[in-house]
Amino acid sequence: MAKPISLAVLGSTGSIGRSALALARAFPDKLTVAALAARQSLVPLADQILEFRPAVVSVADDSSRQKLLGLLAAAPSPSPKNSIPEILVGPNGLNQAASASGAEAVLSAVVGAAGLPPTHAALSKGLKVCLANKESLVLGGEILMALAGDRLSPVDSEHSAIFQALGGKLRDPNLDRLILTASGGPFRGFSLAELQKVTREQALNHPTWSMGPKITCDSATMMNKGLEVIEAHHLFGLDYDRIEILVHPKSYVHSLAGFRDGSILAQMGPTDMKLAIAYALSHPERWPLKGLPARSPEFVAFADQTVPPILTFEPPDRRAFKALALAERAGRAGGSAPATLNAANEIAVEAFLAGAISFTAIADLVELTLAALPTQKLSTLDDCLAADRLARRRASELLAKLKI
Repeated sequence: MAKPISLAVLGSTGSIGRSALALARAFPDKLTVAALAARQSLVPLADQILEFRPAVVSVADDSSRQKLLGLLAAAPSPSPKNSIPEILVGPNGLNQAASASGAEAVLSAVVGAAGLPPTHAALSKGLKVCLANKESLVLGGEILMALAGDRLSPVDSEHSAIFQALGGKLRDPNLDRLILTASGGPFRGFSLAELQKVTREQALNHPTWSMGPKITCDSATMMNKGLEVIEAHHLFGLDYDRIEILVHPKSYVHSLAGFRDGSILAQMGPTDMKLAIAYALSHPERWPLKGLPARSPEFVAFADQTVPPILTFEPPDRRAFKALALAERAGRAGGSAPATLNAANEIAVEAFLAGAISFTAIADLVELTLAALPTQKLSTLDDCLAADRLARRRASELLAKLKI
């Protein structure tokens, strides 16, 4: 019997991290937890530490470290088996949790550009990386893919679907095109005028997926799909002309792979990220995921002609959802443009969620920032991080010009 995989979970208190730890709980013979990393959700992090007993934990700063130590000390009946782990802080601590914690595999699920350095550190160390942080590839796709070999497995449901269609491979000479599906988010069918009036609460009410606020907002603007196009370009090695998007409101088909003989393979399944995480860790084996039936009750409707069709597809509205078109344009430009796009989007989404700008101003700020900064070549990790910092500064300056 194979020994369990030792896993570092970066972003352990987010939705992806919690799903990964649910798998560790369900499959103790297959997964152990070597390291956990979270920024500020310290109470759930303390609970995770006491349950999974990692050797290493990373938090945002010294203040968070002290608060976490207090929570652990106050836990009832502490014992050697739930002893205090090594608690690291800051970006260096996150990198060490990824690359020097004794983990064999790393789930990179940190939100935003902060995920790039630890992902790079893990790949540089020769570790397996299950990538749920799309921003890593948006910022440093060429650099990461040069390190990755066969040690990178995608976790985003769309890229996992392609990965599964390719039998657990990233590159296939027979692959001709990709069709990434999008739910359309909560505002599918809205006009640009209608989008100008939507609220934070509406943007965070996704119809089919349960995710954190940043990615939920990105799904509402369709920036998330644009970032996924850039990610797919790097993962699967296809030109942008061969990557398509179709809106599929029910989210049953997670994406499709088209081959040069005309065949198309679609991956279908429940809207639960445990499926993609488990496949990233286990392929070519598939673990039996209790509670995630291969044939959910809705699939019975396929044969029921009285039920409205559920496998419907439509093109996205790039005029109303300008963020998607901006992301596709930045991907084609290459160099620092995707890093600029992502940094401006992170600043804009934070401002929207704080009530400082309107929903449509998110894409406006991204467009202004892209126009303000020339595209530069990126050759190193430091180049990527410098481009990210520059774009954040410029976006923050431009933010003051936007009004609700």
